[in-house]
Amino acid sequence: MTKIPVIAVVGPTASGKTALAVAIAQKYNGEVVSADSMQIYKGMDIATAKPTAEEMKGIVHHLIGFVEPNEKYSVARYIEDASRVIADIHARNKVPVLCGGTGLYVDSLLNNIQFEEEPDNREMRTRLQERLKNEGAQVLLNELMQIDPEAASVLHPNNTGRIIRALEVYYLTGETATERRNRSLMQPSPYEPCYIALHFPDRDYLYERIDARVDVMLQTGLEEEARAFLAREDADTAAQAIGCKELRGWFDGTITKEEAVENLKRETRRYAKRQMTWFRRNQNIHYVNRLREDSAESIAQKAFIIIENSSILKG
Repeated sequence: MTKIPVIAVVGPTASGKTALAVAIAQKYNGEVVSADSMQIYKGMDIATAKPTAEEMKGIVHHLIGFVEPNEKYSVARYIEDASRVIADIHARNKVPVLCGGTGLYVDSLLNNIQFEEEPDNREMRTRLQERLKNEGAQVLLNELMQIDPEAASVLHPNNTGRIIRALEVYYLTGETATERRNRSLMQPSPYEPCYIALHFPDRDYLYERIDARVDVMLQTGLEEEARAFLAREDADTAAQAIGCKELRGWFDGTITKEEAVENLKRETRRYAKRQMTWFRRNQNIHYVNRLREDSAESIAQKAFIIIENSSILKG
């Protein structure tokens, strides 16, 4: 089977993935496919840092802003949607450039993970939700760490839905999410990926970029966007995006604006750490060091060398 070449640009938030993916797409006649679990939702343009038309530079971007905020969206559905888009791009003799920081989406797609039908038991889920309310998310996450340390290691206590789901699957099947995932990896992947990750030897530089991005978000309307989403009763999943939930206390009057902004910056930095931890497990990633003196052009040149030295676009 001839595999479809895919260039995957990954890394932490605010690292410059969009600019690099666009540069790669321009050079290699490509189109960008988003791998961001929050950019899929309609209307959350600022909180999720969706690329603007100016940033896209005329390059077609797929899987951005196409899901209603009140809609449930799964990893299995992402694989289905992204696979269809990538096949279409390849059929038109263009190069798919996957771009995003949601490691679960990237790995599940490119490793061709087959999602089995998940068991569903309302009674079990209600029991776990009651425990969440009474005992707190950290207790459940610690429990998951004992059962499935690999799955738990990349989850934050805020990821209550995924924590509960992982425990529910284990208690219903006796099998961990990691065991099910490993079994699903037995199907060969239809893709030949070249992974490129932006890496910051100076971690403070990344954190400065994150803080600056939050400031720009606030200047360009994040407050209004977050207020609108938090006022909706039907957009629970979308409203969990970093940039919405951290501002809730400010809107409620329980903390000051300055405290809310600092919370947002801190949570975004923590999210970046979790992203880096996730991608560090991938032995096939080629790292591009991003230094303070680097321009977008010099970063792109480093990536081009990696792509030219790979085999994915040859022949």
